[in-house]
Amino acid sequence: MKVKAHDPEAIALASAAIERGEVICLPTDTVYGIGTDPFNAEAITALLTAKSRTRANPPPVLVASVDQAHALTDHLPRAAETLMEAFWPGAMTIVVPARETIGWDLGETNGTVALRMPDSTTTLALLETVGPLAVTSANQHGQPPATRVEEAIAQLGDSISLYLDGGLVGAGGGIASTIVSVVGEPTILRHGAIADADVFAALDRPGELR
Repeated sequence: MKVKAHDPEAIALASAAIERGEVICLPTDTVYGIGTDPFNAEAITALLTAKSRTRANPPPVLVASVDQAHALTDHLPRAAETLMEAFWPGAMTIVVPARETIGWDLGETNGTVALRMPDSTTTLALLETVGPLAVTSANQHGQPPATRVEEAIAQLGDSISLYLDGGLVGAGGGIASTIVSVVGEPTILRHGAIADADVFAALDRPGELR
């Protein structure tokens, strides 16, 4: 099923699908993503299966606010707070220690969780309604990420119960978010939409991060 992201019923339909443990496709500010309830183990398996990924590649978790991020970790490092202040909402994914009693199984996370607050009106409205979502890019593993919903449909088909059509996203660039781990010394894990130099400047660290 496909609906326009600005349809008055879009958030209600998406929320109902998430509550049923289904996987949906949603627009973000970078690329389209597929998302589901991070606390539903069967839903996480369905999400990884749709993308042809294994548990060795756990999905990030999208949040609607810094408060939601705080609820998912026992301790938010100062570097994480700095990056959130500088780049959220936006294309910055931050790997932090997960709360020990979180009660989910996203895969082989080694006790961490990758958090992002997207700069997308539709997705933020959904996250405010249903809470954090496990979300990964809407494409088969190893294939280009989708910047139009039709590209996601072509790759994922009926494995996704609902597609929210937000038109072209990511300004046509299809560049994924920058990923920075703040577990220990800050480390850039993936170069993405936010330039390395901007990350260095925000953290007040000259030169390259490990």
